[in-house]
Amino acid sequence: MIAASVWSLLIPSIEMAESQGKIAWIPASAGFMIGVGILILVNKLAEKIEINNNNNDKLTIKEKVKSTTMLMLAVTLHNIPEGMAVGVAFAGLFSQSAGITFTEAFALALGIAIQNIPEGAIISMPLHSSGKSKLKAFSGGTLSGIVEPIGALITIMLTKIVVPILPYLLAFAAGAMIYVVASELIPEAQSDKKSNLVTIGVAIGFVIMMLLDVALG
Repeated sequence: MIAASVWSLLIPSIEMAESQGKIAWIPASAGFMIGVGILILVNKLAEKIEINNNNNDKLTIKEKVKSTTMLMLAVTLHNIPEGMAVGVAFAGLFSQSAGITFTEAFALALGIAIQNIPEGAIISMPLHSSGKSKLKAFSGGTLSGIVEPIGALITIMLTKIVVPILPYLLAFAAGAMIYVVASELIPEAQSDKKSNLVTIGVAIGFVIMMLLDVALG
């Protein structure tokens, strides 16, 4: 996701801004920081919602269902900007003016899809423990991520409208992705204190995605 943010979003943002006669670093810098800022606000809102999940073992079945519903809402809110990030990448691809290839857009979508797996589990397991069937628990976890393709499709359908501000949106998506990596994925991977393995894994993943973007892009 780090490599995809650089090669599939930030670099196309800079190149597109230059082609539009803009100062190249302004859209990239402003969009990136706005993306980080929006994710911080979304996560703050999600944290407030998740407060209801503290001391979950002391809750009644009805209270557990309500608590899990609030958790599902928090994860869903978190997923909206991620879906928009994918939509922005494909909007850049379809506009044919941002220098984004199908491989780059697909790589970004794949990275987000992979990190959605544990997010779905965060929803499904509490639902099952609160008495829901495995099918309903699985469906709940799946539905929490349904906003991502919806957000992506809406963004793609608005391609013609977003083209003038696409450099900003591409950088916004990059900021959102880097925030997810820096605040969630890497800290979670570091929780077992295997820092060297995590660092090596990040480096290998970055190089692989870079090679895919450069070789196949």
